[in-house]
Amino acid sequence: MSPGGLLVSSSTPTAPAAQSADRGAFPGRLAFIFAAIGSAVGLGNIWRFPAVAYENGGGAFILPYLVALLTAGIPLLFLDYAIGHRWRGSAPMAWRRLSRWTEFIGWWQVLISLIIALYYALILAWSTNYTIFSLNQRWGDDPAGFFGEYTQALGGDDVEITFDVVPLVLISLIAVWVAVIVVMALGVQRGISASSVVFIPLLVLMFLILVVRALFLPGAVDGLEALFKPNWSALLTPGVWIAAYGQIFFSLSVAFGIMLTYASYLKKKTDLTGSGLVVGFANSGFEILCGIGVFSALGFMAQAQGVAIDEVVVAGVGLAFIAFPTIISEAPAGALIGVLFFGSLVLAGFTSLVSIVEVIIAAIQDKFGLSRLPGTLIVCLPIAVVSTALYSTTMGLPLLDVMDKWVNEYGIVAAALVSSLIVAYVVRGLPTLRDHLNHFGSFPAGKLWMAFVAVVAPIVLGISLIVSTVSLVGTEGTYEDYPGWFVLVFGWLMAIGLVVVAIGLSLIPWPTWSNLHKADSDGDPIAPPVVPGKGLAADPAAKTPHARSSAT
Repeated sequence: MSPGGLLVSSSTPTAPAAQSADRGAFPGRLAFIFAAIGSAVGLGNIWRFPAVAYENGGGAFILPYLVALLTAGIPLLFLDYAIGHRWRGSAPMAWRRLSRWTEFIGWWQVLISLIIALYYALILAWSTNYTIFSLNQRWGDDPAGFFGEYTQALGGDDVEITFDVVPLVLISLIAVWVAVIVVMALGVQRGISASSVVFIPLLVLMFLILVVRALFLPGAVDGLEALFKPNWSALLTPGVWIAAYGQIFFSLSVAFGIMLTYASYLKKKTDLTGSGLVVGFANSGFEILCGIGVFSALGFMAQAQGVAIDEVVVAGVGLAFIAFPTIISEAPAGALIGVLFFGSLVLAGFTSLVSIVEVIIAAIQDKFGLSRLPGTLIVCLPIAVVSTALYSTTMGLPLLDVMDKWVNEYGIVAAALVSSLIVAYVVRGLPTLRDHLNHFGSFPAGKLWMAFVAVVAPIVLGISLIVSTVSLVGTEGTYEDYPGWFVLVFGWLMAIGLVVVAIGLSLIPWPTWSNLHKADSDGDPIAPPVVPGKGLAADPAAKTPHARSSAT
């Protein structure tokens, strides 16, 4: 491997390749769409979007939300699809094939996924237990007290490094990881694809039933009015627009390797832009459905307690494990609502966790040329052990809180900013990616798409980073009053460490038996690296965009 580029046998479309990479593939476009929707539709859709919309203009928030979707969310989704599909690899391998020195971006995305996978399983474990708790409303008359008792979580200044295990959380965490390992070991087609095709329609059906039930609760109309009543003056507030872009970035699974990896498993003759539009709008449609269901239930809760809607609106853990159990206890047929709500969290979270873990498995498979089962076990067993050891303890909740905050706002956002700037201005690869997208794309990606990726997305991402930094550094005290050393180690140093480790991993040579030096799964040579500023040459004989070289 020369420092300036790939070996000829792995980077040019005309060089012979002795061996094909055994990476797996989606059986078709529909399976990919279900898997991509399964990744995008996660916990944030259910417990984050409704509160964000309510706090940022209600019905008026839909306008900046749609603007953010069209000018940043879908354009970055297209970017991920194009990189993964053209260079047929995991995040590190695809970025390396795009341009040798950009490999560190791929490893950065893998490490972000690793951190998220470690704590995401904990929320799934809680949701699994609460699905069962809903049957007899085990939390009684004090859901907040019960949640504290159930998690035994330390808080504020009391947080410390401890391995005091919470038995019920330990058991459910192990169950989650066993399920994940089984699905991942089955591979892309029999595991990821098959589970998504079953779970996503089931999730939509369950949530639709939940929404219909919630709409008939007393006070539901008040809840919907509170959510959708537009506050048009909010549109003049910059923070509302930042919130809209933030919601899109976090919910669409862009910029941390998932969509790139999934696109690498697609058949070559696939409509990437049409698929991206379906995934983007399906994700947003489900978020609005979640808003209807959640605020119908919150409207009932406010009426039952004789308080204003704004007194019961919460997001995240507070909504799922405190507010909703209160609703379940007070509502007619509460057990049904509980099973539907927490069952939906389990399904949405599981398909997202599977996609997150796949980013890591794909990278290790490609790096060491491993088949599916060894790759899955080498990745999943250590992650499962570390996740269970850290998050089944009384420090699990604060650890989740801090790492989620920093990996999102300084991991995903920063990685998206760096990758869009490098592709647009350093590698200058947007013309190549545009032509790749348009070869079979039903929706043309043109100058407007390039402007969104090169100008709009970086500006919004940069502003988001600045606002987050001011918020975290400029406020009195520490984040959630946790000890300063705890925030420093698991927040700031973790976020910085991901970049440092990613650069180090990118400098490690790829073994000769790795997938980097093989043809793709179809036995075809890999497309060449980007030629700065050049699109793809017109080639009537090219049956796929991969067979087209850069224009001279």
